[in-house]
Amino acid sequence: MAEEATFAAGCFWGVEASFRKLRGVIDTSVGYAGGHTENPSYEQVCTGKTGHAESVRVLFDTQLITYADLLDVFWKMHDPCSRDRQGPDVGSQYRSAIFYHDEVQRDEAFASRDRLDKGGVCGAKGVVTEIVPLSCFYVAEEYHQRYHEKHRLFGRLCSG
Repeated sequence: MAEEATFAAGCFWGVEASFRKLRGVIDTSVGYAGGHTENPSYEQVCTGKTGHAESVRVLFDTQLITYADLLDVFWKMHDPCSRDRQGPDVGSQYRSAIFYHDEVQRDEAFASRDRLDKGGVCGAKGVVTEIVPLSCFYVAEEYHQRYHEKHRLFGRLCSG
């Protein structure tokens, strides 16, 4: 059975590449979620004024990989302690966020975040990852889709 999940963890190029490597991931799309501007362009999102985060929608086969597995990968691929920043990328569009699709995903996301917090990963400030319902996902321009594959950037950081 196929299910969707949506995550934001900094620059969407690297996030997408990380999820695409996983057995059970059927497809991915990069785009924009969590904001107030309809059909934003990349240039608009980069201003930080749309409220959107660079995000990745993951289509996965629940018989091969679980949502909990995706959450584990999500927490390890970025810094959930850093607000509006991942590596060299700074701004609300690079925030850490989980956009849940249903109540089951919501409950799993909060439980996994709480386990991370109890482990003291972020110290006293705690995990800053936003966990909110997905209201809308706008697919990014084609040149952003599978960017690492198109440009052979496997394993490299991206900025911008």
